[in-house]
Amino acid sequence: MSFIEKIHDFIRHNRLMDKNKKYLVALSGGADSVSLLLALKELGFDVDAVHCNFHLRGEESERDEQFCISLCKKKGIEIHIVHFNTMEYAALHKVSIEMAARNLRYAYFEQLRNDICADGICVGHHREDSVETLLINLIRGTGINGLTGIAPKNGFILRPMLCVSRADIEKYLNDKGQDFVTDSTNLIDDVTRNKIRLNLMPLIRSINPSADKDIANTANRINEAAKVFNNAIEKAADRVSTVKGVYTIINIPSLLNEISPEYTLYNILSRFSFSPATIEDIYNKLQSQVQSGKIFSSATHRILIDRNDIIVEPIDKGTDKRMTVPECGTYVYSETTKLRIKETEIDGSFKISREKHVASFDATKVKFPIKIRRTAEGDWFVPFGMNGKKLISDYLTDRKVPLFDKQRQLVITDADGNIIWIVGERSDNRFRIENGSAKALVIELVKN
Repeated sequence: MSFIEKIHDFIRHNRLMDKNKKYLVALSGGADSVSLLLALKELGFDVDAVHCNFHLRGEESERDEQFCISLCKKKGIEIHIVHFNTMEYAALHKVSIEMAARNLRYAYFEQLRNDICADGICVGHHREDSVETLLINLIRGTGINGLTGIAPKNGFILRPMLCVSRADIEKYLNDKGQDFVTDSTNLIDDVTRNKIRLNLMPLIRSINPSADKDIANTANRINEAAKVFNNAIEKAADRVSTVKGVYTIINIPSLLNEISPEYTLYNILSRFSFSPATIEDIYNKLQSQVQSGKIFSSATHRILIDRNDIIVEPIDKGTDKRMTVPECGTYVYSETTKLRIKETEIDGSFKISREKHVASFDATKVKFPIKIRRTAEGDWFVPFGMNGKKLISDYLTDRKVPLFDKQRQLVITDADGNIIWIVGERSDNRFRIENGSAKALVIELVKN
């Protein structure tokens, strides 16, 4: 089978491209990207080229740009050129040069794809690239999905050449008499991928000359196995977890009863930015029957081990928010919470609401401005119907309120700092309406 036929069959088998749609081809000027551009053009796909000049290699960067412009002009292909100050970006964002170039490249690709209404961005990764990725993941430590190599499609990123080798690419270009440029940085073993490409792979090939093909075939088989595995783990995750409002709740006994509890836990918690190391630590705590109350955090979420449950919630950036209310009216405390506050005459038609989200007070006892805030350590009140004071933390514990709910519990205080209402829970007895009270202050909690 010819080079072109291999790519055509790979595109068709993986449903990567449609000849009625437009695509971008990332063109560096190297053998991989040049062969990809020419092959797709030869197969009749509608393609534009896009070249990124990262200004990292002096005259060599300018040489690559001019080569790409000349090639596209000769082949009648439209080319888009973008220039980046990669060093400045890396310094500003405190990332490696390699990561800076990657971030800049793919962000621009996506922007351009939208601008010209392209259906995908084709990049020139080939079989050896996929093998190198597998080995990098293996060396760093990976799960089963890290052993599947590079995917043919990832969002709008398409890789039509994973079915061919570097030797296939060079032969194709040589047969066409097509030259290309060489990035000198690829010849220096200064980064992990180059070390594998320049040092490790030659050693592996000395043991097995067809190692690239054999490893790629193994990755394909692992990929098929991973589909079965992931499907089973997804079903296990659904069995052991439920979603209640902002919470994801994992039942620990059900989790530990699964065939692969650790992978099931990883499947769930990795969605919430928890690292493999943290997930392993959480799992080990479950195995050792850790006490309730242990908390773990990621960049976006936090976890509470609470008796027989693992409770996951998004980190609330408004934890310390306080609002001062100078008078009656409607006040928005957060995107999901607002309060309606009104004063009304206590007459024959007035009735004290029994709803948990409404509280009524003797208006003459409450001094404005009142404040809305989260409960804090040491807060106390006099529960309605009682005379002695009680710590709010103790009250919520008696009510079996989960720790996360305790920490986000709202209270309302008067001008003197006295807590008049644990919002949605219980009012303070000192501010109750009594016989002879003339006006009521009614506060209603409204949840969106």
